[in-house]
Amino acid sequence: MRTIFMGTPQFAVPSLQALAANTNVVAVFTRRDAASGRGRSVLPSPVKSTATTLGLNIHQPATLRDEETVSDLAALRPDLIVVVAFGLILPPSVLDIPSLGAINVHASLLPRWRGAAPIQRAILAGDFQTGVSIMRVEEGLDTGPYCSQRALPIGSADASRITERLARLGADLLVESLYSIRDGSAIWVDQDNSAVTYADKIDKDDIAIDPAMSVDKAWRHVRASSPSSPCRVTVAGRGLTIASGEVADTREHDAPVAGVVASAKGGILLGMEDGALFITRLKPDGKAEMAASDWARGARGVDGSTWDPRR
Repeated sequence: MRTIFMGTPQFAVPSLQALAANTNVVAVFTRRDAASGRGRSVLPSPVKSTATTLGLNIHQPATLRDEETVSDLAALRPDLIVVVAFGLILPPSVLDIPSLGAINVHASLLPRWRGAAPIQRAILAGDFQTGVSIMRVEEGLDTGPYCSQRALPIGSADASRITERLARLGADLLVESLYSIRDGSAIWVDQDNSAVTYADKIDKDDIAIDPAMSVDKAWRHVRASSPSSPCRVTVAGRGLTIASGEVADTREHDAPVAGVVASAKGGILLGMEDGALFITRLKPDGKAEMAASDWARGARGVDGSTWDPRR
């Protein structure tokens, strides 16, 4: 089977590796190299780096809508296009090229959480499970039917851990689905439009926490945060990014009142409306990530001080 892979972030890498091991990947399409990090160095996407290692043909168009790109795609004669977090819309002129169509590895149990940030939205909403869907790409936003799904419990995992697990799960499900798609035995299930929810892109306001929140809600915000949308607070006048922690166990820690900070063995406590967040790792503004207990020992006036949201 001749395939084209379209993807960009680390989430897409396991699917690319699995596709390359099971089909003839005639080309990889990924977003253009972008500036990243504090030094703003221009770096290739994780998919480009992987494709380079695999010796695959790489394309980085700004759009898939121009005639030259469509012509190049058609010349590759793909049987199937596989899309995983690519970041560009596939127009009808591209969708019509492969004889078996285009499929997407989507990180949710569709029709729940169509859109850009399904993993973070599932965590923020307090969903008990998420998953992956192998769906047919259509013109609409994640509107196509799916031929297979696999669920994953969320538990107390954060967005980073869930992303890693779903990336592997999606790659496995992709390989399983390839055979039925190729021989025409795949059963495509239309999405229930009455059950649709949308996973809008996450911004800093979606992740922000404040002392008036319940501790469970605040903890979901922390777990849904990421380097691009970090959960930030001000403690004793100092800006911090929360890296990891948990809901404080009241059997081990006396929770401070809402808006007050208390030092504790192994970290610091942020008082919430009905409990406290126990922060174990954090990143002070302008410094590297460290243990919260180390930061508290080096910073003065933390115990008994106040904390506020920082957007």
